[in-house]
Amino acid sequence: MAAIRMRQSGVGEMLARIYAARGVRDIKEVRGGYADLLPVQSMKNAQAMASHLADCVVARKRVLIVSDYDCDGATACAVLVMAFGGAGMNCGYMVPDRIKHGYGLTPAIVDEAAALDPKPDVIITVDNGISSIAGVDRANELGIEVLVTDHHLAPDVLPKAKLIVNPNQAGCDFPSKNIAGCGVAWYVARAFLEEMRSRGMDPGFDPSELLSYVALGTVADVVKLDRNNRILVNEGLKLIRQEQCAPGVIALAAVSGKDVKNLTCSDIGFGLGPRINAAGRLAHMGAGIECLTTLDPERAAALARNLNETNEERKEIQRGIGDQALIQALRLMSRETPAGDQDEYGRRSLVVFNKEWHEGVVGVVAGRLKEDRHRPTVVMTMAHDNTIKGSGRSIPGFHLKHALDEINAKHPGVLLKFGGHAMAAGMTIAKDKLEEFREALEAICRRDLTPEMLTKRLMHDGELPAACFNVSLIHQLSQEVWGQGFEEPVFLNRFSIADSRVIGQDKTHLKMTAKVGSVDVDVMAFGQADLAEGVASEMTVAFKPQLNTFRGQTKLTALVDLMPEDLNPSLSPHLREREALASEAANASAGTSMDPGPGRQSASPALDIVPAELVVTAAAQSSNGARRQRRLSLR
Repeated sequence: MAAIRMRQSGVGEMLARIYAARGVRDIKEVRGGYADLLPVQSMKNAQAMASHLADCVVARKRVLIVSDYDCDGATACAVLVMAFGGAGMNCGYMVPDRIKHGYGLTPAIVDEAAALDPKPDVIITVDNGISSIAGVDRANELGIEVLVTDHHLAPDVLPKAKLIVNPNQAGCDFPSKNIAGCGVAWYVARAFLEEMRSRGMDPGFDPSELLSYVALGTVADVVKLDRNNRILVNEGLKLIRQEQCAPGVIALAAVSGKDVKNLTCSDIGFGLGPRINAAGRLAHMGAGIECLTTLDPERAAALARNLNETNEERKEIQRGIGDQALIQALRLMSRETPAGDQDEYGRRSLVVFNKEWHEGVVGVVAGRLKEDRHRPTVVMTMAHDNTIKGSGRSIPGFHLKHALDEINAKHPGVLLKFGGHAMAAGMTIAKDKLEEFREALEAICRRDLTPEMLTKRLMHDGELPAACFNVSLIHQLSQEVWGQGFEEPVFLNRFSIADSRVIGQDKTHLKMTAKVGSVDVDVMAFGQADLAEGVASEMTVAFKPQLNTFRGQTKLTALVDLMPEDLNPSLSPHLREREALASEAANASAGTSMDPGPGRQSASPALDIVPAELVVTAAAQSSNGARRQRRLSLR
């Protein structure tokens, strides 16, 4: 009935079915505008902080923004830089160095801030601070007020800041607990600008004009896209597509090869976001924030080019570390399971470490390894202060931050610092506690992970009819807001293959020229060049439809998510060869830096790697939106 009601409201049949499959019951749930955003009054302390900030403008107090070094932090910082600057605030910003300072408002950062000329009267954090007890204490000692804006889970004991705005703190009734750090900063900026206007002062900006930053940060931080987050992203995308945004956003789209007038969430997640993040991973996020906030188009273009070059360097480093991390993970998976715990699922978690790995990319490597092996994964390296720092990623149903809380309680002295969310977390451990941490996490995973959770699932929306393979419909789908918790449509189709070839500068990608009915489609499988010889005359592919425009010509493209082995038996020998090569590399790594080190090894050290079971679940819709499911037996 939901799909029928939406169709009666003017929504196309395919889009209505896709919405219904994602639990949408009324078109108002996905068609809200600026006026439908949650009120700022519902975010605890936002109005009080706005009033205090307006007082700072009047008193000409120096306010210093202290940001995080990822895209969420950079866009949150940009929101406040523009809002404060436009309102005449005496302000500046500072970003910790990932390697030198680490995460958050540390005492070291506070000391550096206090040494600035002019010395700040007030520090306001964005996308960090909720766990910075020592840093806030240091600021208080130095006579610097601290205002905290953050979205991370709040600890039991909060820092002694003057005011804290965080929807995840106790007593905050703001319904959208999934809001990103840039979203929290925007709500504070909105309240501040409205406060300035109520006092008869020029706010400089309308709050809505800053939403382009929120769209970037919200998508890049992969927070769940609840209704409020979808509205924030949609309103921001409107501004970007109309080029009513900072020149740096337009320049980042250009160097990413994206059409700013038709920018999509996917373009942000895989194009603009990684280029901003690259600054914080390998260099300094100051370059990213400057690119986002400069009003000089030429300066923005130069900074965007530099960020693009840094991102290319990041990808090269990441490839090397990713290969090493996978080999070490396979060695780890060969460890003997404790007596009585043996089963078909084997090891439940992966904690890999190498002292030479670059701290800036361990998070993204953890994400890739988690996707490959479908296990909660932590990738760690040696920090400059001789501790071990790591970044973790989880699988659906397993709350990584809660697991760290339990390890901290049961294994005192192992975790020196930690924080994060259900699906991602960062931590620092004592240098001699790696194995204890590894086995503590494994014990929790072994207790809490169910067979259902250990089965990787790919949700898809059934077959995309040949009649729907047209530029108009695919463009319409691309302009919707998709992301975490409201996933971009994935379809499962049988393609007739006319030709296939290996492409790319490093010859790692597979391109197939195909047809669906009479419609020509390019099927792109990135990183799958080793399967080229297994391409048959017909292939069944789970894919995301996209448009590729080059030299004025727009072509339909199917971006491969999966080519199921059960439905493509010609791939089987090549997939076995891929796993055999991985096993060979893992066996050859024994005793090297890619070996996970001490621990009980299985009686037979040679590995026979079998990929995690994968279940493909169809969410194709009947006319009333009722969900159908099918299970495919996959290797």
